[in-house]
Amino acid sequence: MEKRKKLILFIDSGDTIIDESTQQYLKEKPEIVQKGGNHMEEDRALLRERANQKLGKLLEAFLPILYEDDEPFMRNMREKKHISEEELRKYAHWEWTQGVGLYGLWKLFDSTGDRDCLDMLTRFYDNQLAIGFPQRNVNTMAPYLAMSYLGEYLESEAYLEPCRQAAQWVMQDMKRTKEGGIQHQTSDDLNDEELWDDTLFMTVLFLANMGRILDREDYRQEAQYQFLLHMKYLQDPVTGFWYHGWTFRQRNNFAGAFWGRGNCWITMAIPELLDMIEVPESVRRILTQALISQADALLAVQEESGMWHTLLDDPSSYVEASATCGFAYGILKGVHTGLLEERYLPAADTALAAILDLISEEGVLEQVSYGTPMGRESRDFYKNIPLKQMPYGQALAILLLVEWGTIGKEKV
Repeated sequence: MEKRKKLILFIDSGDTIIDESTQQYLKEKPEIVQKGGNHMEEDRALLRERANQKLGKLLEAFLPILYEDDEPFMRNMREKKHISEEELRKYAHWEWTQGVGLYGLWKLFDSTGDRDCLDMLTRFYDNQLAIGFPQRNVNTMAPYLAMSYLGEYLESEAYLEPCRQAAQWVMQDMKRTKEGGIQHQTSDDLNDEELWDDTLFMTVLFLANMGRILDREDYRQEAQYQFLLHMKYLQDPVTGFWYHGWTFRQRNNFAGAFWGRGNCWITMAIPELLDMIEVPESVRRILTQALISQADALLAVQEESGMWHTLLDDPSSYVEASATCGFAYGILKGVHTGLLEERYLPAADTALAAILDLISEEGVLEQVSYGTPMGRESRDFYKNIPLKQMPYGQALAILLLVEWGTIGKEKV
């Protein structure tokens, strides 16, 4: 009960969190609620109560999903990499899927001080330290982000030393494309000369955070360069959306897909980076404008229900929950850090209402697409990705609810 009490106090404290512009927007757009269960007509106290209940359920369901074996990934590793079962154990729960989940758990602890969250984190990392770490690549960098925060908070060399080694590897040995971009090499694919939008969240945020923790200007500069280079090749100047990837070999954006979750990594990563480290004013302005362009494009294609499609510009593709959480979180984080104006808040509120409906009584976020490789030939590839409960779905929903609870007040 203590854990649930803390979570309720976190979201329910503070005054009303809907501003006058939001109220006017909702009066002018009554159709917003037609698909979302009329949640925007509820008073904010009731909405906070629902959010508290769902946040508690998300957390209760988190651990079983975090430790659930990803059988398709494990089978693929056996067939393609031919590695031993002992080595495979190192990958089993140390991939980007767990990394995003752990970051959500860290942010929840950082916001609430809930010791249960801290215990979950330390148990996870202690277990991985005993097993050992897999070979490093873009995706296996992701769990180091929460680990770096944890090591800093606990002043633990047991956690910080692996992070030091991983950050040094990113700087010195990680494969680069032409122009020095981080090549999106994964556990099972080389992806030669390819830039993917996922890389900024999975690897570059960790490098930036280690630059902050260790006061390494070279790490901070490299992180900024990677953001700017990826923006150069992935953000579409016409729409403001980001392509999933770029190949220096064929010099194109593959199938030309504006993939939902890939875009949400950017919506989240830009505010995270600019809140994490100091950057020159010119870099801040460039990245802020990139975020604004994307946010404007997102508002134009958001469904009345509050959801976004897995292909942002294709209404025939299914709506997808993890991307919706990421967009709403990034918008909220952008407003809270002063990068975005408050006029974007209604989109996040509408998304929240839809997401609350998609969290089951068991605390599982539904309508989450499985891990998605590059659609190389056809945009239809993304429409056929199956839906599955995943740690990153849980984490992105937790991040959304935690950030939503900070509107109009300081974090506790």
